[in-house]
Amino acid sequence: MQRQRKLPLRKCVGCQGMFPKRELIRVVLTPEEQILLDPTGKRNGRGAYLCANPDCLRQARKRKSLERALKHPIPEGVYDELEARLAEVSPGGA
Repeated sequence: MQRQRKLPLRKCVGCQGMFPKRELIRVVLTPEEQILLDPTGKRNGRGAYLCANPDCLRQARKRKSLERALKHPIPEGVYDELEARLAEVSPGGA
Protein backbone atom coordinates (compact mmCIF):
# COMPACT_ATOMS: atom_id res chain seq x y z
CA MET A 1 0.00 0.00 0.00
CA GLN A 2 1.42 3.37 -1.10
CA ARG A 3 1.43 6.32 1.25
CA GLN A 4 -0.25 9.45 -0.08
CA ARG A 5 1.97 12.50 -0.17
CA LYS A 6 0.75 15.70 1.42
CA LEU A 7 -0.05 18.41 -1.08
CA PRO A 8 1.62 21.73 -0.26
CA LEU A 9 -1.05 24.37 0.32
CA ARG A 10 -0.62 28.10 -0.22
CA LYS A 11 -2.87 31.07 0.50
CA CYS A 12 -4.12 33.33 -2.29
CA VAL A 13 -3.33 36.94 -1.37
CA GLY A 14 -6.55 38.08 -3.07
CA CYS A 15 -9.33 35.88 -1.68
CA GLN A 16 -7.35 34.43 1.29
CA GLY A 17 -8.37 30.90 0.27
CA MET A 18 -6.04 27.92 0.76
CA PHE A 19 -5.34 25.96 -2.44
CA PRO A 20 -2.85 23.34 -3.63
CA LYS A 21 0.33 25.10 -4.73
CA ARG A 22 0.05 23.86 -8.32
CA GLU A 23 -3.36 25.50 -8.79
CA LEU A 24 -2.06 28.98 -7.94
CA ILE A 25 0.03 31.46 -9.90
CA ARG A 26 3.22 32.61 -8.19
CA VAL A 27 4.26 36.24 -8.39
CA VAL A 28 7.91 36.67 -7.47
CA LEU A 29 10.11 39.59 -6.44
CA THR A 30 13.55 38.67 -7.76
CA PRO A 31 16.80 39.70 -6.03
CA GLU A 32 17.15 42.26 -8.88
CA GLU A 33 13.82 43.76 -7.66
CA GLN A 34 11.83 42.73 -10.74
CA ILE A 35 8.25 41.54 -10.25
CA LEU A 36 7.42 38.59 -12.50
CA LEU A 37 4.94 35.77 -12.90
CA ASP A 38 6.63 32.48 -12.10
CA PRO A 39 4.90 29.60 -13.92
CA THR A 40 7.50 27.05 -12.72
CA GLY A 41 7.27 28.06 -9.05
CA LYS A 42 11.04 27.69 -8.77
CA ARG A 43 12.34 31.17 -9.60
CA ASN A 44 14.65 32.65 -7.02
CA GLY A 45 13.13 35.38 -4.84
CA ARG A 46 10.25 36.23 -2.53
CA GLY A 47 6.94 34.81 -3.74
CA ALA A 48 3.24 35.43 -3.30
CA TYR A 49 0.39 33.37 -4.71
CA LEU A 50 -2.78 34.32 -6.60
CA CYS A 51 -5.72 32.33 -7.94
CA ALA A 52 -6.12 32.32 -11.72
CA ASN A 53 -9.23 34.42 -11.06
CA PRO A 54 -8.82 38.09 -12.17
CA ASP A 55 -11.12 39.13 -9.29
CA CYS A 56 -8.46 37.94 -6.83
CA LEU A 57 -5.90 40.22 -8.47
CA ARG A 58 -8.34 43.14 -8.24
CA GLN A 59 -8.90 42.44 -4.54
CA ALA A 60 -5.15 42.15 -3.92
CA ARG A 61 -4.60 45.43 -5.79
CA LYS A 62 -7.33 47.23 -3.83
CA ARG A 63 -6.10 45.99 -0.43
CA LYS A 64 -2.39 46.23 -1.38
CA SER A 65 -1.99 42.67 -0.10
CA LEU A 66 0.41 41.77 -2.92
CA GLU A 67 2.66 44.67 -1.88
CA ARG A 68 2.57 43.51 1.74
CA ALA A 69 3.32 39.91 0.79
CA LEU A 70 6.30 40.89 -1.37
CA LYS A 71 7.37 43.67 1.03
CA HIS A 72 7.94 45.93 -1.96
CA PRO A 73 5.93 48.72 -3.66
CA ILE A 74 4.38 47.60 -6.94
CA PRO A 75 4.07 50.09 -9.84
CA GLU A 76 0.65 50.37 -11.55
CA GLY A 77 2.13 49.13 -14.84
CA VAL A 78 3.04 45.81 -13.23
CA TYR A 79 -0.56 45.33 -12.03
CA ASP A 80 -1.81 46.01 -15.57
CA GLU A 81 0.64 43.47 -16.99
CA LEU A 82 -0.36 40.88 -14.36
CA GLU A 83 -4.04 41.44 -15.16
CA ALA A 84 -3.39 40.87 -18.88
CA ARG A 85 -1.33 37.73 -18.17
CA LEU A 86 -3.96 36.36 -15.75
CA ALA A 87 -6.65 36.88 -18.39
CA GLU A 88 -4.58 34.64 -20.72
CA VAL A 89 -4.00 31.99 -18.03
CA SER A 90 -7.47 31.85 -16.49
CA PRO A 91 -9.85 29.27 -17.94
CA GLY A 92 -12.70 31.76 -18.38
CA GLY A 93 -10.47 34.43 -19.90
CA ALA A 94 -12.52 37.06 -18.00
